[in-house]
Formats: sequence, structure tokens, C-alpha cells
Amino acid sequence: MALCAVLLCALLTALSGQETPLLSLEDCCKDGQKHGSDHEDCASLPLMSEWTTCRIVQEQCCVTVLEDNMCTTGINVAKDQGGCDSLLANTCETKTTKMCCDCCLVGKAAQEQGLPCDHNLSMGYQCGLVSRACCVHGDSDNQTQPAVTLQPPLLNKDDINDNGDTLALSDSCSGKCAHICEGNNTCACFKGHKLKPDGKSCEDINECLLGVSNCRAGERCINTEGSFRCQREVSCGTGYELTDTNNCKDINECEAGIHNCGPELECQNTQGSFRCIPKVKCGPGFIQDALGSCIDINECVSQTSPCLRGQVCVNTAGSYTCLANSLNCGRGYHLSDDGTRCIDIDECKGPEKVCEGHVCNNQQGSYRCNCETGYTYNSVTRLCEDINECRHYPGRLCAHKCENILGSYKCGCTTGFKLAGDGRNCDDLNECESNPCSQECANVYGSYQCYCRRGYQLSDIDGMTCEDIDECALPTGGHICSYRCHNTPGSFHCSCPVSGYTLAVNGRSCQDIDECVAGTHTCGENQSCFNVQGGFRCLSFECPSNYRRVGETTARLERSDTIRCMKSCQPNDIACVLDPTHSVSHTFISLPTFRDFTQPEEIVFLRTTVPAYGSYHLGSYDVKFDILEGNVENAFDIIKRVENGMYVGVVRQVKPLIGPVTTVLKLSMRNLTTQGDSGQNVINVHVFVSEFWF
Repeated sequence: MALCAVLLCALLTALSGQETPLLSLEDCCKDGQKHGSDHEDCASLPLMSEWTTCRIVQEQCCVTVLEDNMCTTGINVAKDQGGCDSLLANTCETKTTKMCCDCCLVGKAAQEQGLPCDHNLSMGYQCGLVSRACCVHGDSDNQTQPAVTLQPPLLNKDDINDNGDTLALSDSCSGKCAHICEGNNTCACFKGHKLKPDGKSCEDINECLLGVSNCRAGERCINTEGSFRCQREVSCGTGYELTDTNNCKDINECEAGIHNCGPELECQNTQGSFRCIPKVKCGPGFIQDALGSCIDINECVSQTSPCLRGQVCVNTAGSYTCLANSLNCGRGYHLSDDGTRCIDIDECKGPEKVCEGHVCNNQQGSYRCNCETGYTYNSVTRLCEDINECRHYPGRLCAHKCENILGSYKCGCTTGFKLAGDGRNCDDLNECESNPCSQECANVYGSYQCYCRRGYQLSDIDGMTCEDIDECALPTGGHICSYRCHNTPGSFHCSCPVSGYTLAVNGRSCQDIDECVAGTHTCGENQSCFNVQGGFRCLSFECPSNYRRVGETTARLERSDTIRCMKSCQPNDIACVLDPTHSVSHTFISLPTFRDFTQPEEIVFLRTTVPAYGSYHLGSYDVKFDILEGNVENAFDIIKRVENGMYVGVVRQVKPLIGPVTTVLKLSMRNLTTQGDSGQNVINVHVFVSEFWF
């Protein structure tokens, strides 16, 4: 708003050399403010004058009112809602509202945090004014005592003497104060202004932004220098204007010269309108029309038998004459000058334009028109009427469409065809030459067909645009790629997790990288590398005390590998001999995260050499399988099965596990005889559940 004022002053200075018109700049500004209050476009206002300066002032005052309205809206949103998220800043107008809302929030935040309202942030002049106003206004709202004024005691300009000093105080400020010196080197401002941070200059207080105006309901506050004024929001209506006291006053269109009465009419003002009254009063025998002209009254027509029987009424200007009845001539004849005979009227030479555009043939008591080609003569109306060739000769003139025109006809074609050189037939139009399709076009007779390349489909809306097919969003899109599907224009591509997998040759599946085979693992010399889905594990095992390892340590472990420790007791170690555990084994398995878990998954098979159908008298054996430890979320169980006549323990996953999960299933396999328990074997199954499902 301040920037607009600076620009206005600069323009007025540059144009001061022009000739001063009858209108004042204040009138131009008031007109602009009125249009701004009605929310009209300030760039296309009706001109009050040809004076360029008036047009500029009119537009700038209109813009200022609009900006004040938008800024006030933003401040009210900040005060009522405490935020500006509901405001969008996608247009120039809403940016002003959003800016004032945001700047008001800054002032409210400064007041709430006890910070000074006159901060030195470089947020712009208008933003600084709004922030300071909201800060000071919020501070006043939180006081329980009467609010302290925002600047030193205010004086009116009438309180200053001719020398520029106040009537009560002398200027002891060395002339540094912009308005008033209070003494003791302290400055003050006129009423409606406040002291700037420099302690010397004064700036206008925007009472509208502070909400301290006393405008009534239905009125809008408009800030002025050192004060404010209230303006009605609702227009007074046609024929009235708003006065400075906010009242509606009738516009005297007659005095303002804005009536539309002609030169023969006199303007008479009425409430909200005006009337046009004829200046000249018509004499007897005349009637006045709407334009004030005097029109002769044909008494011979308007009155019933104004003349006596045997007389003929002849109309005259303002009156009529009754003449003795004479020879009555029929249609097409007129009475001779001596009144003794009837003479043929040559209608072809008369003032009325008969047979217009055609040849006129005069006849006794009448006439006839020789019509041009494409017209026929109507003997009743004696006019040449157009012949509708399309109706008279349907289907014989044009191949497709026939359109009648005056005196002739023209042929047209339906969509997809163009008129041939003979003007009657239609040739197929190759629409593909104008490239109507976004990709491929095939011309057909009377039309065309659009096609799309692979990976695109034809739009259902216009049938011409090819839209990309999002293969990833199709019902089968979730099964196109093992991991992630990425749509591209006309196609798609799959991707795998960042580490541990590589895209297969088919471009869709994710293939696990065997780091143990590739040699990209980080296992030490005393560790064995075991590949899991999406990674690897470095494993090392030591046999418990009194157990010895069977077999050698390998640098790489396969899923089928088993590390076994057999019991090996020292001489005379009775405790070792009595230990029922004969062996401790380790085996390994890598599992995916089953997304569609519908039935148990068999993952480990513990095969024994115990026959399932041994004879009792031979001391038949039995085997018992148990899970001792590591059954996470009870996701596993173990069942006994007979295969090939031998007992087999089957470890199953019975519940889904969402990876990554690592657990060690400690399994027990005990051999039972008719004499009792003959010992057990412990199998540690190292289970690695991947976070992925492939």
C-alpha cells in the first residue's frame, strides 16, 4: 500500500506540467475507490475524463481499496483461526490475503513470546506494518488495566502555532521531531499517527487493520491518512449515489447531463430516475410522438365519416377537407388532374420499389415482375419468391446434403467427406493428413481410426489420444515383478532390493546373490559362510565339552550341510557316560516371508534308522521328537511320519513370520526301547527368515 502511494506521487510529479482539467484528482480517486469497493476490475474502469493523470489516480485508488480489503481478510483469518492453511496463494489477489495473514501471525507470535513489536526483520514495509499492528493489538487484548497508547500523547494539527511549536510545550528537541516536540528531547505525533522506532518520524495508524474503527454493520472501514472512514458495502442502486455521510442521495441526471433526452425533449428529474417531456406543444390536428415531434392526425381514417354523404374526405396538414364525390378509380388507376378520367398508374416508376432485384413490366391497372432464374412469380402477392430447389428435386441435385439459398442452392457433404470439383458429389476426406491422432491414424471411407502403439491404449473420452497403460496398476500388476514395478511411458521395468539381489534375465524376477560363491562376503578364516536370501551369515561352531567334531570345517555351508558333534568321554568320567545326549548337530535353512500363507510348510526332515514296524519280542524301538527351544511365536511344530518303513521327524512352519527373523530351533530326537529311554540326539536348526517373499 505504501509502495502504491510512492508510485502515485511520482506519477503526479511527472505529469504536473499537463493542463489542469475541470475534474479534481480527489474526484478521480473517489471514483476509483467506489469501483474498488464494488470489486470491479481496476485495469478496465470507465474513463471519467481524457486526462491521463485522472485515469492513473482512478486506477491506483481502486487497487488500494482492493488490497486493503484482501489484507483485512487475511488479518481476520489470522486472528479468528490462528493459522493460514485455509488460504491458497495461487493467484495475485490471494497472495496479498495470504501475506497479511502470515505477517499477522508473526506479530501475534512476537507478542506471545514477549518480544518487541518493532522488530528489524526485513519482511517488507507492508508486512512490517501488519506484523506490528497485530503484535500491539494482541498486547492490548491481554491487559486487564486500560490499554496504554501506542505512542506519546496525540495532538491535532490545530494545537500547533504558526512557528510549528505546540501551544503547551516549546521545541527543546532541536527541530528533529517530524510532528511535535514534548520537551526533554522527546517527540510525539499528531492524532491518528504513531512514533516510528527512530523516535523522530511518524507513520499513519491503520485503524482498520487494528480493528479499532467504529464502523457499523454493513459498512467497510477504509483507512485514510491520520484517520479512517466507513463506507457502505451494499450499493445504493440505480439512480442514487453514496454521500460522504454514508447516505444514499438521488442523482439529478438532468443537472449532471447524463440523461438521454433528445433535443426536442426537456429533462425532468424524479427520485431515482428522470423523465423526458416535449418542449414544443403540438397544435390542433397533430399528435406528439415519443421523440417530441408533431405528427399529423389523419382525421379521414381516425374519425367515423367526418364528411357528409356524397362527399370525400381529404386529409390536410392539421386538418381535413370534404370534397364533392367524383369519379372513383379502381386499383392501379388514379384520377386525372381535371377529375374526368382514370389514368393507369405506372407502378414500375413509382416511389415504391416493386419487383426489387427483378425486371418490372407495367400493365394496365397493374404490373408484373419478370423474375430472375431461381425465383417464381406469385400473382397474389405480386412478388418474386425464391424456389426451394432442394425441396422440389430431393436427392437429384446433391450427393449428400442440399442447402437452399436465395435464387439457387449449394451442395454440402457429411462429416468425413469434401465437395468434389463438380460441386455436387463428395469425395472421401483423408483426415489423417491433419494428424488428428496422437500416435497412429488409419483413414477409412468417410472417417478415420486412431491406433496406439504397444504399451498405450486409446482414450475413452476423445478416441484420439493415446494414454499410457500403467501395467503396474493392472489387476495382474502385483505379479508382473517379483519386488517393485515401475511404470514408464509405453512400458514398465522391475527392480529388486538394493542389496542381496539382482534382476534376473527375464527382467521381472529377483535372483538372490550367493555372496559365499561370489566371494563378496566378509567372513573370517575360522568362520563358514552360509548364504541366505538377500544376504549371508558368517557362522562358527565349537563342540561342547566331552564332544568331538565329526568331519572337517568348510569355508562355505550349503543348506544340506550338517555339523555334528559326537560324545567323547574321558576315561573314568562317569558324568559324561551317564549324559543321555549322544550327539549335538547343527543344520541351516533360509526361508522367505510367506505372503500367502494358507497351509503348513515342511522345512526340515529328521530321518532315522528306526523301523516303524518292529516285533515286540525283538525289543522294538520308538522315536519321540520335541522342540525344546527357539519356537518364535509358536510358528513351528514337529510331527512324526513313516516313510519307507522308517520314522521321520518333519519340522513344519504353521504360522506366518514377517522377516527379518533369526532363530535357532533346538530339536530333541529320543530313542525309546522296551526297557525305557536309551538317550537322545540334539539337532539345532538355524532358521533365517528373509524380509522378502522371493
